[in-house]
Amino acid sequence: MASLILFAHGARDPEWARPLERLREAVLARRPDLDVRLAFLEFMAPTLPEAIDAAVAAGAHEVDVAPVFLAQGGHVKRDLPAMLADAAARHPAVKLAVHPSLGEAQSVVEALAQAALAGLGASQDAVAGGR
Repeated sequence: MASLILFAHGARDPEWARPLERLREAVLARRPDLDVRLAFLEFMAPTLPEAIDAAVAAGAHEVDVAPVFLAQGGHVKRDLPAMLADAAARHPAVKLAVHPSLGEAQSVVEALAQAALAGLGASQDAVAGGR
Protein backbone atom coordinates (compact mmCIF):
# COMPACT_ATOMS: atom_id res chain seq x y z
CA MET A 1 0.00 0.00 0.00
CA ALA A 2 1.16 3.52 -0.77
CA SER A 3 0.35 6.55 1.32
CA LEU A 4 0.50 10.26 0.57
CA ILE A 5 0.70 12.63 3.51
CA LEU A 6 -0.19 16.25 2.92
CA PHE A 7 1.98 18.05 5.47
CA ALA A 8 1.08 21.59 6.53
CA HIS A 9 2.04 24.00 9.29
CA GLY A 10 -1.11 23.90 11.42
CA ALA A 11 -2.91 26.64 13.34
CA ARG A 12 -4.83 27.15 16.55
CA ASP A 13 -8.05 27.89 14.65
CA PRO A 14 -9.58 24.60 13.44
CA GLU A 15 -11.18 26.35 10.44
CA TRP A 16 -7.68 26.94 9.08
CA ALA A 17 -7.54 23.27 8.05
CA ARG A 18 -10.67 23.34 5.87
CA PRO A 19 -8.83 24.09 2.60
CA LEU A 20 -6.44 21.24 3.41
CA GLU A 21 -9.37 18.90 3.96
CA ARG A 22 -10.71 19.97 0.54
CA LEU A 23 -7.26 19.32 -0.95
CA ARG A 24 -7.26 15.83 0.56
CA GLU A 25 -10.73 15.18 -0.88
CA ALA A 26 -9.60 16.43 -4.31
CA VAL A 27 -6.59 14.10 -4.26
CA LEU A 28 -8.79 11.17 -3.22
CA ALA A 29 -11.25 11.97 -6.01
CA ARG A 30 -8.39 11.58 -8.50
CA ARG A 31 -6.77 8.59 -6.77
CA PRO A 32 -9.37 6.69 -4.70
CA ASP A 33 -6.91 3.79 -4.41
CA LEU A 34 -4.38 5.94 -2.52
CA ASP A 35 -4.21 6.31 1.25
CA VAL A 36 -4.21 10.12 1.68
CA ARG A 37 -3.68 11.71 5.08
CA LEU A 38 -3.21 15.16 6.55
CA ALA A 39 -0.44 15.96 9.03
CA PHE A 40 0.63 19.12 10.80
CA LEU A 41 3.83 20.58 12.17
CA GLU A 42 2.20 22.15 15.21
CA PHE A 43 -1.07 23.15 16.89
CA MET A 44 -3.12 20.43 15.14
CA ALA A 45 -3.25 16.67 15.03
CA PRO A 46 -2.02 14.42 13.75
CA THR A 47 1.62 15.42 13.67
CA LEU A 48 3.75 14.15 10.81
CA PRO A 49 5.34 11.39 12.95
CA GLU A 50 1.86 10.28 14.07
CA ALA A 51 0.57 10.25 10.48
CA ILE A 52 3.56 8.26 9.24
CA ASP A 53 3.19 5.75 12.07
CA ALA A 54 -0.55 5.41 11.35
CA ALA A 55 0.06 4.90 7.63
CA VAL A 56 2.64 2.19 8.34
CA ALA A 57 0.31 0.56 10.89
CA ALA A 58 -2.38 0.51 8.18
CA GLY A 59 -0.01 -1.35 5.85
CA ALA A 60 1.83 1.35 3.90
CA HIS A 61 5.19 0.23 2.54
CA GLU A 62 5.73 3.53 0.71
CA VAL A 63 5.01 6.93 2.26
CA ASP A 64 5.29 10.14 0.26
CA VAL A 65 5.17 13.48 2.05
CA ALA A 66 3.93 16.50 0.11
CA PRO A 67 4.66 19.74 2.00
CA VAL A 68 1.70 22.08 1.59
CA PHE A 69 3.84 25.19 1.98
CA LEU A 70 4.24 28.04 -0.49
CA ALA A 71 8.03 27.83 -0.35
CA GLN A 72 10.88 25.76 1.07
CA GLY A 73 11.48 27.73 4.28
CA GLY A 74 13.01 26.58 7.53
CA HIS A 75 10.27 24.11 8.39
CA VAL A 76 10.71 22.29 5.09
CA LYS A 77 14.52 22.60 5.00
CA ARG A 78 15.26 21.72 8.63
CA ASP A 79 12.27 20.35 10.54
CA LEU A 80 10.94 18.02 7.86
CA PRO A 81 14.24 16.19 7.15
CA ALA A 82 14.73 15.60 10.88
CA MET A 83 11.23 14.16 11.23
CA LEU A 84 11.75 11.93 8.19
CA ALA A 85 15.09 10.68 9.56
CA ASP A 86 13.38 9.74 12.82
CA ALA A 87 10.58 8.01 10.89
CA ALA A 88 13.12 6.11 8.79
CA ALA A 89 14.77 4.87 11.98
CA ARG A 90 11.39 3.71 13.34
CA HIS A 91 10.34 2.11 10.03
CA PRO A 92 13.49 0.92 8.20
CA ALA A 93 11.53 -1.28 5.78
CA VAL A 94 9.33 1.60 4.58
CA LYS A 95 10.30 3.75 1.60
CA LEU A 96 9.94 7.42 2.60
CA ALA A 97 10.01 10.19 0.01
CA VAL A 98 9.46 13.93 0.19
CA HIS A 99 8.14 16.16 -2.59
CA PRO A 100 9.11 19.79 -3.15
CA SER A 101 6.83 22.34 -1.49
CA LEU A 102 3.57 22.41 -3.43
CA GLY A 103 3.65 26.19 -3.71
CA GLU A 104 6.79 25.97 -5.83
CA ALA A 105 5.12 23.89 -8.56
CA GLN A 106 4.56 26.02 -11.67
CA SER A 107 0.98 24.79 -11.98
CA VAL A 108 0.27 26.02 -8.44
CA VAL A 109 1.91 29.38 -9.15
CA GLU A 110 -0.28 29.73 -12.26
CA ALA A 111 -3.44 28.77 -10.33
CA LEU A 112 -2.61 31.31 -7.61
CA ALA A 113 -1.99 34.01 -10.21
CA GLN A 114 -5.34 33.25 -11.84
CA ALA A 115 -7.11 33.37 -8.47
CA ALA A 116 -5.41 36.66 -7.56
CA LEU A 117 -6.45 38.24 -10.85
CA ALA A 118 -9.98 36.88 -10.59
CA GLY A 119 -10.45 38.89 -7.41
CA LEU A 120 -9.55 42.25 -8.97
CA GLY A 121 -12.32 44.73 -8.37
CA ALA A 122 -14.47 42.14 -6.62
CA SER A 123 -13.25 42.61 -3.07
CA GLN A 124 -15.99 42.98 -0.50
CA ASP A 125 -13.45 43.94 2.14
CA ALA A 126 -12.11 47.11 0.51
CA VAL A 127 -10.13 49.34 2.82
CA ALA A 128 -12.23 52.32 3.92
CA GLY A 129 -11.39 55.35 1.86
CA GLY A 130 -9.25 53.28 -0.51
CA ARG A 131 -11.80 53.26 -3.31
